[in-house]
Parts: sequence; C-alpha cells; structure tokens
Amino acid sequence: MTQRLCFADAGEAADLAAFLARLIHYDRAAAVRLQAGGGVLAVFGRPPSFEVLAVRTARLAEKTGPLDVTVSAGRLTDELDAGRPVPGNGVEIGVPETVTGPPWAGVLPPRGGWQRVEGFPGPEAVRGAVAAAVAEFRARDEALPEQRRTRAERDRIGREIWSRTLGDTGLPLRAVHAAQSLGFLRGPRPDNGAAEPPVLFTARGWLRLRTPYGSIAVSTGGGLRDLTVTPA
Repeated sequence: MTQRLCFADAGEAADLAAFLARLIHYDRAAAVRLQAGGGVLAVFGRPPSFEVLAVRTARLAEKTGPLDVTVSAGRLTDELDAGRPVPGNGVEIGVPETVTGPPWAGVLPPRGGWQRVEGFPGPEAVRGAVAAAVAEFRARDEALPEQRRTRAERDRIGREIWSRTLGDTGLPLRAVHAAQSLGFLRGPRPDNGAAEPPVLFTARGWLRLRTPYGSIAVSTGGGLRDLTVTPA
C-alpha cells in the first residue's frame, strides 16, 4: 500500500513545491529525505556546490503517521501537483517510491541541543554580504585574462569567497548564499506580517541558520564531504 501524506492546508503543500522547484533547478536528479512525525514533515535536500543542507518543514494533518524515507525530488513534486483536496483545505499526496539515498542523506544535523549564537546580523546586513560577495566574484571573473578564464579558476575564486565567514559568527558565506538562492531570505511572511530575522544556532559540530521560510545547516568540521555516513 502506498504511504500517504496529508498536509494541513494547501498553502503548506504549495510552499514545499516551491522549495523543491528551487532544488531541482540546481540538480534535476535531486533526492530529498523526508522525516514526518508529531504533525510536521521535515524535508532535507542538498543543493550542489553549496556544501550545505537545506531544510524545509510543512505542517501535516494529525492523522499522518511517522515516516522516514529518501525519495526523488522530481517525483515528490509530481505528487504535489496531483494532490487530492481533503476537507478542511488540506491536501493529500502519495509518497513516491524510495531511492538509494546519496551519502549526505545519512548525515543529518542533530535533532536537539541547539544553542542560539548571539550577535547575528540583521536581514539587510545578511543580504548585503551576499550581494557584495556576488559582485566581487563577477568583478574578479571579468578581470581574468582569456587564457585563465577556466572552470577550475572560477571554482577557485568561488571557493575563496564563499568560504569566508559572516563577520565573527563562523557561518560560511556559502550558507547565506544558499539561503538566499533557495528563497529563505525573503521579507515578511504574508500570513503573519512580521519580519522575523534569521537566527543562527550551533550544536555538536553544526551551524544552523533558521529563517521563517526554512533552514540551512552546515557542518563546521570541514564540509559534508568529510563526514562519516551514520544513521540520523
């Protein structure tokens, strides 16, 4: 029997679909890990080149049972597009068949023990830091002589810029860039009108940038490629 997910309302399903579309933009073969329980679905994905984990949550109807699977982001999007309306403005979908998870899917951030990092810059300063880094990359790329304008040289410049940290927070700029690219650094949510600022947390070798639209988690031990695959 196909497992089912029932979202609390249509808006939750639509927000998740938008997140998946951004992931697929960076990787058409993207996979996501789904964990459901306690009325919440957490969706983990890894946009290529950023070396971070992106996390999007959605509210579920209480009747939805526990779930922990890795599936194709594209197939999950198809299921959301074909979602069946249910009473109370909810949406029900089928869970796609599981896929062999990439290594990162077995290395998720801890579920608890997070402590807030004080002194994190406000939204405008964060967006400004990303804009400055993007402008620097473009300027340095344009300044390269033709014989050095190679993918390897551009990657070297990108690694240098995006490995820098945001002020004294220890958070690499690539994490903030990922948050902006995935739509996590937008303005106030239309459903509450409040401009919740991004907040930084730390726990056991991880940093997590939380915003009203999703979170970005990054290992402080050298990047996801250096981690050992263990059950979450």
